[in-house]
Amino acid sequence: MTDIRHTYKTLEAMQKHGLLLLVHGEVTDPAIDLFDREAVFVDRVMIPLRRDFPELKVVFEHLTTKEGAHYVRDAGRFTAATITAHHLLYNRNAIFTGGIRPHYYCLPVLKRETHRVALVEAATSGSDRFFLGTDSAPHPAHLKEHALGCAGCYTALTAIELYAEAFDSVNALDKLEGFASFNGPDFYNLPRHTDTITLRRESWTVPETVPYGEATLKPLRGGETMNWKLA
Repeated sequence: MTDIRHTYKTLEAMQKHGLLLLVHGEVTDPAIDLFDREAVFVDRVMIPLRRDFPELKVVFEHLTTKEGAHYVRDAGRFTAATITAHHLLYNRNAIFTGGIRPHYYCLPVLKRETHRVALVEAATSGSDRFFLGTDSAPHPAHLKEHALGCAGCYTALTAIELYAEAFDSVNALDKLEGFASFNGPDFYNLPRHTDTITLRRESWTVPETVPYGEATLKPLRGGETMNWKLA
């Protein structure tokens, strides 16, 4: 989409009927630096959109920046955001530690440490405007380890354990249930699930690979030790 205003008739109908707009919040103009795309999106798209459709429910998917987190925090009850486990745990250094690390390459790309810290603060704040969204991407390993590698981190195998690690790192495990289980359905006006899961503080090693048809997937943190495990 080159200009969101081209969809205004649709957005007007969505606002009227209570449908949610889910946005990948980046401006992809080649003149904009890759690491600035989300902040520019807030200024160019989100602020005018909220002005023109103040009661349209919008979910800013897989938030990655301090600017985005602060915008959602202050935008009012019709705006929310999802945050991935990898954006809570890693900054952009992870992509380049010891060489190019393609399994940490995702879009929106990992940002500076100041942005990661702001995301952790948002996720663990207790605000009902932030909730879990893995954005897990099961790209075959050979397409990640490629000259034009696919963007995305495969986190579905250990997503809740990764979130637990992030929340535990700032002594906020008491906020994890709301972030993971309550805030999302509440924003969507859906009933909360009544089933439960149990996480244990237990060391275990993530498989280096998992089968994926005739290919393999390499999960984030594959071959490494984690300290939380789904019972």
